[in-house]
Amino acid sequence: MYRGPVPDPVADCTLDDRALLFDDVLVVADCHVGRGPSSNVELPVGDGAEMLDRVEGLLARHDPAELVVAGDLLHSFRTVPRTVEDVVDSLAALARDAGARMVVTPGNHDTMLDSVWDGPVEREFRVGDTVVCHGHEPPDAAADRYVVGHDHPTITIEGQRRPCYLAGTGVYDGSDVVMVPAFNRLLRGVEVNEMRAGDFMSPLVTDADAFAPVVYDAEARETLAFPPLGEFRHRL
Repeated sequence: MYRGPVPDPVADCTLDDRALLFDDVLVVADCHVGRGPSSNVELPVGDGAEMLDRVEGLLARHDPAELVVAGDLLHSFRTVPRTVEDVVDSLAALARDAGARMVVTPGNHDTMLDSVWDGPVEREFRVGDTVVCHGHEPPDAAADRYVVGHDHPTITIEGQRRPCYLAGTGVYDGSDVVMVPAFNRLLRGVEVNEMRAGDFMSPLVTDADAFAPVVYDAEARETLAFPPLGEFRHRL
């Protein structure tokens, strides 16, 4: 299977366990705390612990100055169970203990965010020429690069479905876009193999063919980059 160089939009980034690190900022998206395997199942305590363990590992490995949740920290639209509040409190404690400032950029599922989170909230979080946001609506801020979540991208390669990052060069009003996979492993995600721009929920995806999938192989601790979908689909 062909693999190529890492696309420019993520060339300065470290990819690890569905997260992205750049400029001492660790980004995770779509934690969907409170979402179980189906929409009617609340997040079991064990799965919340698994997510927290992974965040703790990321903080220990990369020692970021800031932890940014790029939207959909929560899953619920109407109610927030106590177990969900406990997970959010624990997440904030992990960041604090690691010396990282935690910031949330709200997503479309975060309507109850203020009931469990009283820390920094920014609709669009800027780091130099990069803006981090959820990606469910067009950004207000101009940037050279947008880092977003929202669509939960996955890709099937050689019969194996994996979470993936999508990197597009100059794809949104001339700016780069990087879409990160859902951090919550319980989310199946959307398979991007045959998706076109109209199939994505994010308005920042205007040309799906221009986005190159990037897969992080956790076992090998290796980043695998592939050509843009427009060139790559016939090989999948």
